Amino acid sequence: MAEQMQKLSDEALIKKAQSGDNQAVEALCLRYGGVVRMKAREFFLAGGETEDLVQEGMLGLYHAIMDYGKKENPMSFKNFAHLCVSRKIIDAVKASARKKNVPLNNYVSLFSSDWEMPDKNPEEELILNETRREFMQKISGVLSDFEFKITIMYIDGLTSAEICKGTGKDGKSVDNALQRSKKKLQKLFHIQR
Repeated sequence: MAEQMQKLSDEALIKKAQSGDNQAVEALCLRYGGVVRMKAREFFLAGGETEDLVQEGMLGLYHAIMDYGKKENPMSFKNFAHLCVSRKIIDAVKASARKKNVPLNNYVSLFSSDWEMPDKNPEEELILNETRREFMQKISGVLSDFEFKITIMYIDGLTSAEICKGTGKDGKSVDNALQRSKKKLQKLFHIQR
């Protein structure tokens, strides 16, 4: 049955999925799962892993499956799915940067044997987290998504080579984006040079 589903077109699978056929949903998720993984690897999630972004991307794909064709979509399902997946992943990255989901991002494994108490007292930790959240929120308003992503990677101590590898962009693109980010942030924080 799964092989028959894979032979169907996207549009046929979408009609089946929208009428409640879970096998059609699964077939589309298998078909586009690689695209979701590739898109998730393009981003960095503060306090998270690529797999978290893959899950967000799969939610975006599911929404694309359920919403496709409900409005006039002049684009193909492939392009619509790519757009929905990208938006869902970008939203997750921005939410993470705003520390909206602090409890989810600051977990401790119950099975980890190398757990240690934090060096800071709770008050210092709270102030530090609040300051970082405000900073992230402020800079996310002036930087493009790409500039925001590489700025966070740079702040977190990644080298230019690691940023290039993490974003899939060449050194010139990363360097130009960092320079634009620095200029925007200097203007935002009124830093004179």
